Amino acid sequence: MRLGVLTSGGDAPGMNAAIRAVVRQADALGHEVWGIYRGYQGLLVGDMAPLPSRACANILQRGGTMLHTARCAEFYEAEPRARAAGKLREAGIEALVVIGGDGSFRAAETFQREHGVACAGIPGTIDNDLSGTERTLGFDTALNTAVEAIDRIRDTASSHGRLFLVEVMGRSSGMLAVHTALACGAEAVLYPESPDDSYEALVTRLNANWLRGKRSSIVVVAEGDTVGRAMAVGERLKRDHALDLRVVVLGHIQRGGSPSAMDRIWGSRWGAEAVRRLDCGESGFYLGEVAGALVAQPLSRILEPQPVPPGDLGRLIAILAR
Repeated sequence: MRLGVLTSGGDAPGMNAAIRAVVRQADALGHEVWGIYRGYQGLLVGDMAPLPSRACANILQRGGTMLHTARCAEFYEAEPRARAAGKLREAGIEALVVIGGDGSFRAAETFQREHGVACAGIPGTIDNDLSGTERTLGFDTALNTAVEAIDRIRDTASSHGRLFLVEVMGRSSGMLAVHTALACGAEAVLYPESPDDSYEALVTRLNANWLRGKRSSIVVVAEGDTVGRAMAVGERLKRDHALDLRVVVLGHIQRGGSPSAMDRIWGSRWGAEAVRRLDCGESGFYLGEVAGALVAQPLSRILEPQPVPPGDLGRLIAILAR
């Protein structure tokens, strides 16, 4: 069997580990892997080539993706998908391993349903916002990167007696923001799933902290927060409450860098498992982790609502920040 593998959407640490595992597990089973470059965009133009085992040497520890990636709005249309199916047939590729997030899996689900291409998904997104899995590739690395940065910011916040608003990524999900806030001991967190009165609650908490003698604070803000991104929240706090504050946007440093051990391990496990299942005739699934166990979910499950951060974590952050 000839397999194709691509990475799509935002890059995430651990994608190279998954690519490596796909290639080498396929090689062990007697299959051939072709790499498709620049995700679905590359698939549309036939930008693909054989990916031998040696091509994956020394990529396990590298961030980003050796196959490069792109966002491809064109793939949401029927005619380009039909063209892509033709490119796979021309190359003799019978199955496709897609490493990506929500949009990438939705595209794979439609692609298999319309054209019968056997698809397997490996969750690769720092947002950790996919149904049916408690972990996605890159989340652990991005979380640790954000925490390390905020630990450094905390030193300056304490030295100057100042409030820092730190914006983290996560798109429309607060998973990364909430876990970062808990891990770095933030005084508060604003994220898309926050209660409607989250801004007022933030002000109340900051004022209470000041009265107790707490002169420095860290507030983590998710980039997709409904109250506004960190810059907007900062301007509002300056205008309404004359607070001395600084805003730090961590940005894309969260997506780059060498993947953590856990992202390397799960990328390797999922990559190999995807090939083993395809070898057994399975398709139309994506892999994940639940309670420490490797699981497979039907691709159709990606159409379910995204998971939200556990409510008890928000309450815990408030308790521990006293």
